[in-house]
Amino acid sequence: MMKKLVVGLLTAAMVSSMACGAVMADDASAELLPGGGTKILYCITPSTSNPFFGTEQVIAEKVGEELGYEVKCFSHDDDAAAQLELFEAAITDKAAAIICDNAGADASIEAIQKAYDAGIPTFLIDREINQTGLAISQIVADNAQGAAAIAEVWVEAMDYAGKYAELLGLESDTNCHVRSENYHSVIDEYPDLEMVAQQSANWDQTEAYEKTEAILQANPEITGIICGNDTMACGAVQACTDAGRDDIKVIGLDGSDDAAAYIKSGEMVGTALQQIALITETAVREADAYLNGTAPEEEKQLVPCIAITADNVDNLSQFVYTEPAA
Repeated sequence: MMKKLVVGLLTAAMVSSMACGAVMADDASAELLPGGGTKILYCITPSTSNPFFGTEQVIAEKVGEELGYEVKCFSHDDDAAAQLELFEAAITDKAAAIICDNAGADASIEAIQKAYDAGIPTFLIDREINQTGLAISQIVADNAQGAAAIAEVWVEAMDYAGKYAELLGLESDTNCHVRSENYHSVIDEYPDLEMVAQQSANWDQTEAYEKTEAILQANPEITGIICGNDTMACGAVQACTDAGRDDIKVIGLDGSDDAAAYIKSGEMVGTALQQIALITETAVREADAYLNGTAPEEEKQLVPCIAITADNVDNLSQFVYTEPAA
């Protein structure tokens, strides 16, 4: 039912967006950016070594090609300078539009401004920027809702008491702070849960493994670790396993297949699925609609997350949650 509800809401929103955009196109068509004049879509994301970002590129290419575009995919590796170069390449290439999971809420504004000035619309997925009016849409998972939902599961698994550590993501990323704040909006309600370590592992699995090793050595009394994404959670689980600490309760946020495998094996409590396949598809379809004269009704759009635990993990595959047949 959740998937049907979300798809229905997004479909309704897209229909409404197209209707609104049609009015805009009739009344103020000059306000719509024309694109570079080709049938090329650029998809620019962080490193695809993280399967979450790999899924963005796979879906963008699949849906874009279905709609008749040539899709060119690149990674900026969370480097704003590299991202700027890729945006400049898209401008030179006369791209019709850019789909981007950006390299920083503030650092990405310059690149998106350049595309805007060149008449090329940008559609942001997964991560917001700290400015409105430059990107045509910013479609992101409801990180606040997702973090709070999986935190509720974790505090129950911790039996509402114990010492724990937190692995933060990339601190220039708005999602890092939103997730942490909303983990704590739940956890801090329980005075017997005490955070004894908090470090950034920059969304990276290897770094998370190393940070967890050090945290375990310095704080052997911990019984839980909360992680800003699944990649770091997987690194934390591996470090705990190698240290013989299968008692530590770990959560993440993304909904990756790797996390699902750990949940099934009992080595991880849960995750919150960001429906990134759906988010990316929505962005590509909005780009196509926009280039055909229909703008989205809202720039900022939230897609709900789904808490994934041992009870429903079998319904998750490749960042898509499917309700079992009745």
